[in-house]
Amino acid sequence: MTVPAFNSVAWFEFGTDQPEKVKEFYGELFDWNYVLNTNTPGVTYHSVMPPGAQQPAGGVWESEGKFPNYAIFYVVVQDVAATVERAGELGAEVLMEPVSDSAGFTFARLRDTAGNHFGVFSAPAP
Repeated sequence: MTVPAFNSVAWFEFGTDQPEKVKEFYGELFDWNYVLNTNTPGVTYHSVMPPGAQQPAGGVWESEGKFPNYAIFYVVVQDVAATVERAGELGAEVLMEPVSDSAGFTFARLRDTAGNHFGVFSAPAP
């Protein structure tokens, strides 16, 4: 298993009110499989498993129409709060303050100075 380098794109996510269409399209296109993730209560989230992968590479979040559809990437960082603070200093807008799930992952969402939506996350210590 390869551990992604800090400050590299290491996750992607689709937020959608049509999860079956998203899963079918990308499943057919890239031969992805999906596993229901239960780390965040109240959220229906399917982890994306690329062919031959030992760990998920992204996810599909079922919005149930509660927010607009999107596709974003996440960069793995050492310290989410520090990265969010630095991004703000550089002019980014914080869309979602840092939060942690029950598995110990911490993540936040930002909008860069050109208006692009992206995320940052950190993994729990091994």
